[in-house]
Amino acid sequence: MGMHIKNRLLILSLLMSLAAACAAAQAAEAPADQPLPRSDANSLKAHEQFMAKRTEGKIDLYFLGDSITRRWGTSDAAYADLLSNWNKNFKGWNAADFGWGADKTQNILWRLQQGELDGVNPKVIVLMAGTNNIGNQSPRGDAKSRAAETVRGVAAIVKQLRERAPHASIILMGITPRNDNIDVMPIVNIADIGLEQLADGKKIRYLNINRQLADERGVLYPGMTKDGLHPTAKGYQVWADALTPILRKLLGPKSAHDRAPPPSADPSATRPPASEPAAR
Repeated sequence: MGMHIKNRLLILSLLMSLAAACAAAQAAEAPADQPLPRSDANSLKAHEQFMAKRTEGKIDLYFLGDSITRRWGTSDAAYADLLSNWNKNFKGWNAADFGWGADKTQNILWRLQQGELDGVNPKVIVLMAGTNNIGNQSPRGDAKSRAAETVRGVAAIVKQLRERAPHASIILMGITPRNDNIDVMPIVNIADIGLEQLADGKKIRYLNINRQLADERGVLYPGMTKDGLHPTAKGYQVWADALTPILRKLLGPKSAHDRAPPPSADPSATRPPASEPAAR
């Protein structure tokens, strides 16, 4: 009888594991325009961190995205040179970074729906998202569909931004080149064409810096990246140079007194920053 019960418990455990695996697979395939939480504990801690950050100080310039955005304004020791660049370019405009590594559009949507922008009322939002939806897998006849799905996800984020910060101007960034697999550049280029259509030139402005970062094939110029995806300080300066004239027009001159919340760091104290789940 005892053995029979053990067998039943074993079967039940296997069924539960299978159900969990199926649920995870379904979640991984969630449409790009549907909110989806990250399941890892560190990302949930980061969300809690952002929820607190939105109530600290004053935020006029709100950056949103994945690790390409996150690394620019984090206090992680590994990216100290990038934070120095961030401060040089944005200090005085009350800028805050709400990017998180490995986020897809689904994850950013979830964070917004959980309230990370609520009550902030920024004057300008800079959004760069979608590279993780594209990923670095070589296209197999699905370049257009992958690009279209990515655009749907970014469009859903823009819709949320307009609803939650109706008075903010949105600067929608084009997806930057991926040299971790140059074969995905056709997807990036098609997606960027779709993203440009989301802008109205007034409350939503489209900004693409790819020609300043890379050649016509999408090959990044020397010094722009170390891993084929994330910018170096030199690459971020290209981004800042493109943003600055727009920000001056929308925000006016920088103030001598910056009131932005302090930069946030990876909440995991035990994991080396280099192992951060980066944009894929």
